[in-house]
Amino acid sequence: MTKNMTTGSPIKLIVGFAIPMFLGMLFQQFYSMVDTMIVGRYLGVNPLAGVGSTSSLNFMVIGFCMGVCNGFAIPVAQMFGAKEEEKLRRFVTNSAWLCIGFSVVMTLVVVILCRPILQLMNTPAEIFDYAYLYIVIIFGGIPCTFLYNLVAGIIRSLGDSKTPVVFLAISSLINIILDIVSILGLHMGVEGPALATVISQGVSGLICLFYMKKKYPILHTTKEEWRMDGKYMKRLCFMGIPMGLQYSVTAIGTLVLQAAINGMGAAVVAGVTAAQKINAFISCPVEALGQTMAPYTGQNMGAGKLERIGQGLRAASFVGFVMSALCFLTAYLTGERLVLLFLDAKEAEIIAYAYHFLLYCTGFYCLLTLVNVVRFTIQGMGFSVFAIISGVMEMIARVLAAVVIAGRFGFVGICLAHPMAWLFADLFLIPAFFFCKKKIVKEMPKKEAEILKKEFTLAVNKNS
Repeated sequence: MTKNMTTGSPIKLIVGFAIPMFLGMLFQQFYSMVDTMIVGRYLGVNPLAGVGSTSSLNFMVIGFCMGVCNGFAIPVAQMFGAKEEEKLRRFVTNSAWLCIGFSVVMTLVVVILCRPILQLMNTPAEIFDYAYLYIVIIFGGIPCTFLYNLVAGIIRSLGDSKTPVVFLAISSLINIILDIVSILGLHMGVEGPALATVISQGVSGLICLFYMKKKYPILHTTKEEWRMDGKYMKRLCFMGIPMGLQYSVTAIGTLVLQAAINGMGAAVVAGVTAAQKINAFISCPVEALGQTMAPYTGQNMGAGKLERIGQGLRAASFVGFVMSALCFLTAYLTGERLVLLFLDAKEAEIIAYAYHFLLYCTGFYCLLTLVNVVRFTIQGMGFSVFAIISGVMEMIARVLAAVVIAGRFGFVGICLAHPMAWLFADLFLIPAFFFCKKKIVKEMPKKEAEILKKEFTLAVNKNS
């Protein structure tokens, strides 16, 4: 069930690992799109705009949860590459304790703060109640988010990107059924899709957890390995919290951008909401390549194979650039028809907003490729703190676009926000990668000496 990514062709390993990741993201985006389609078609423009206006806030909080879990999986990948199985299990158990604590605290805090934050975001009055009801239910399901993402991250760190996809497909089917039943059968409002999302993710996480315990002997833990250990928790927090904060810091800029969008009226909000859903769907190949680099790099770091990290980075970037061109072509040729999945054909103004926003985003996917591939490579190398700085760069770019460019050029400024954010992040991340690589090369002789010293000590003790 596991896969060693420290030997073999980097491009074959990365593409082979990324394809199931891509399929998983498609399933995830598919049921997210179904939420939006049903809301837009059967509940109307205002409920659609209400759900869409929470996207940046949703990303800030849920993105933190996902980032933390991805960060917790990196030491697991490194120990798998180093063949340190006991340490691997201790990282797994301590990450579970940390996720329990994070989920309880975060759920309480963000549910309480939902209403004030939406008010600060200048959410229009006609969509405020829809936005609040939807997002407070999503945040109430934070424990389900932690459960699925932690278990899926651990499985992927062992080289298995296929298993989480199967359970995500099951989750998608449950979500779609619950969407239809809640809105068309039970005549619920936006709370229906929100509950469907939480329930389906919880079910997926539980099934994935049960499967992991049954099918991965390497993860069979002892009572002693379940004891909390400050050393392991410190390392996990050092890796996980910066990755989570990277999402949250990035989302602060998105919140400012969303406030600017909200100020342009419900039509722009609805158009951008539909475009963002399509954008998230089309960008799945690029996102999958990026997330593949964390376990690939983590395993090779653990094995001490630094040259394979550079080879993998170049291979993933090349594949990403090809995919970026195909994504733009897809948006250019089919974008307007895709928008009709969410909106009625008579909404010509909203459709135009959505199509133009989509073209601006997909036209700069080459920049997004580098953001994802380089960032996750750096994180897999163990330098998670750099993730926060790249997030700050994205935040600055989005704030500038929302406050300065949108103030002068209107909707065009909104369209340029994401490409500017990716450019700012790349200007930091690319030099940061070479810095990290140089630092690791300097430290490698020291590490090798420590390993030899440890082996010598063990041999002496054994002989004596």
